[in-house]
Amino acid sequence: MTSYTNTYFKTIPLLSTIFRSVSHILFPHLCNGCGSDLINEDHLLCLRCAEQLYETGFAEAEHNPVEKIMWGRLKCDSAMSQYYFSKGSLFQHLVHQVKYKSNKELGIYLGKMMGHSLVRSPRFLSIDALVPLPLFPDKEKKRGYNQAAIICEGISAIMKVPVLYNVVHRIRYTDTQTHKTRMERWQNVEGVFVAGLSAIAEGRHVLLVDDIITTGATVEACGNAMLEDIPELKLSFATLGYANA
Repeated sequence: MTSYTNTYFKTIPLLSTIFRSVSHILFPHLCNGCGSDLINEDHLLCLRCAEQLYETGFAEAEHNPVEKIMWGRLKCDSAMSQYYFSKGSLFQHLVHQVKYKSNKELGIYLGKMMGHSLVRSPRFLSIDALVPLPLFPDKEKKRGYNQAAIICEGISAIMKVPVLYNVVHRIRYTDTQTHKTRMERWQNVEGVFVAGLSAIAEGRHVLLVDDIITTGATVEACGNAMLEDIPELKLSFATLGYANA
């Protein structure tokens, strides 16, 4: 091998390193939690922020608190939430970015974290497809996307199962559930959901996905509408966060 060739092969990695360094200066990769500079471009959170997200471990725990919420209310095979939700927490900040700041990349990233928990659990191995809990069309048009669908994209990338859209529709606008009592939450979503393209979900085990669960009124209303109208449906559900009501 000639000295010219040796020099060539030594130069390529050097140029690549210089290019990455310049790119990092011009387009820094920042943590979505605290804004600090990240070195690893495969992650959206620094280690310190990642440690502030408290995983529930519900994916592998039968009869976990999320499942107990639905006892006697919704016939579901398994249920889980990925993280604990509390007001003022870093997790609330991240969810706010996903829902209201058009941070779809973060939503997909968090969905992938859920996906890793789901594939490790034997309780979710029979999932055939994902169904995002729908928004009212006008709200989705105004926001530009459905955050549940974005989370599903991340889960799908890890679980290798398809996302089914338009399986269920939200036919009426509802006010936010945040400041409502348990009874008001249930009344707010009563009769809101109807099945859509039910044939694509018929006979499948689907995972209904939403961002946060508190009392479970929205998941209950949506899940029961699906079970009522879709033949031989097997239903499980998962949410990104669990807020203890």
